[in-house]
Amino acid sequence: MSASMSFTESNRSSVLASDRLRELVASIHPSRFAARLDPLLSPPTLLRLQQSSRLQPKLAGLLLGGEVDVSGANWNEDLLLGHDPRRAALLAGSIWHARSVLKLVSRHDLSILVELIGAEVHAFGIRHLSSAVATTPIADPEQLSRQIEHDGLVCLGTWLDEAPALERTRVLLRLPVGTAADNPAADYRGAAGPLLSLVMAHLRTEVARG
Repeated sequence: MSASMSFTESNRSSVLASDRLRELVASIHPSRFAARLDPLLSPPTLLRLQQSSRLQPKLAGLLLGGEVDVSGANWNEDLLLGHDPRRAALLAGSIWHARSVLKLVSRHDLSILVELIGAEVHAFGIRHLSSAVATTPIADPEQLSRQIEHDGLVCLGTWLDEAPALERTRVLLRLPVGTAADNPAADYRGAAGPLLSLVMAHLRTEVARG
């Protein structure tokens, strides 16, 4: 390989690593930085820190631990394909509570639920009714939305618990500090994998269409 070709490949690798690092740091939820740096930092200050190319490697190392090598071939694809983890959790939670979602037919209650979780999540749960887990009905739409999010986040965290530490952390850092995803649960383990498989199939289809 000629010196010019070697330089070109090295330059491309450097640009790719810089882009990956910028995307990685920009995706981290500000509350994660605040928790590690100073809880009193204002949102504008946190944003400036996240956007600083000089500080990005240090910030990534601070939250991911040690040196973060984003330049090599071993840098794996994001486990959620770059999608919002809260959205993935809501999709999983809608399947978990699909029986209650299906039974909520009052126009008033249905409009409240859809406003809280979104039409996509509502339709997704009903479409996968056969995989529902919860059997205790929840008739209040606000309570149901909270349980959908909570159980979906626990499913997500439990599913991620089986993944390599770096890949798991990359997803969890996109969520605020203290969500239910930070606490995987053994009694969710049997359902988490199958539910997230359905969610990931949905997300992959979306990526393929886009």
